[in-house]
Amino acid sequence: MWLSETNINFPDIHEVTEEGILALGGDLKPERLLKAYQNGIFPWYSEGEPIIWYCPDPRMVLFFDQLKISKSMRSVLKKDRFKITYNQNFEQVIANCKTIDRNDGLGTWITNDMQAAYIELHKMGIAKSVEVWQNDELVGGLYGIDLGNIFCGESMFSKVSNASKTAFIHLAQKLEKENYQFLDCQVYNDHLASLGAEEISRETFLHLLKTSKK
Repeated sequence: MWLSETNINFPDIHEVTEEGILALGGDLKPERLLKAYQNGIFPWYSEGEPIIWYCPDPRMVLFFDQLKISKSMRSVLKKDRFKITYNQNFEQVIANCKTIDRNDGLGTWITNDMQAAYIELHKMGIAKSVEVWQNDELVGGLYGIDLGNIFCGESMFSKVSNASKTAFIHLAQKLEKENYQFLDCQVYNDHLASLGAEEISRETFLHLLKTSKK
């Protein structure tokens, strides 16, 4: 289904394709993006393509009691090798997520329009970032959408070993303390699985999303 720029409503979730595609087109205005995330939908497309809206099955999530911190990572965290901040440099975080060389499949492709749209959401207090610093240099971080009870992770980057893991672990621990329900990681990758994220069915994910609303 092609979306118009005037109607921000999405098709019924049962119209999703086997690949997890629910709709094409529309725009990245804040109202549409927020509605998408509130209904388990997110944009994922490459420059030059129409906007593609996904709701995949299965869905990758982290339940906080399943967070895995390896012995080596516990040592890294204990040494206070990094300084962690929140929402101090969102634009630099998303710029790094967009441009950093990737060979691990992490994150989504961030187009120019997506970058601008999430910066706008950040200014509205909806998109948030975690920054990892080493010697006053930004060496890692992540950003995503904060729904108030669920955090929807979008992308992360790391310029030095363990920086993105540190961002993820700190965020997960912070969200657990603040009584968030889970961290949405969208789709499977080995990096997230090593940190305790797991796949659940789309049906289960949407049920949890609906029933955990504050």
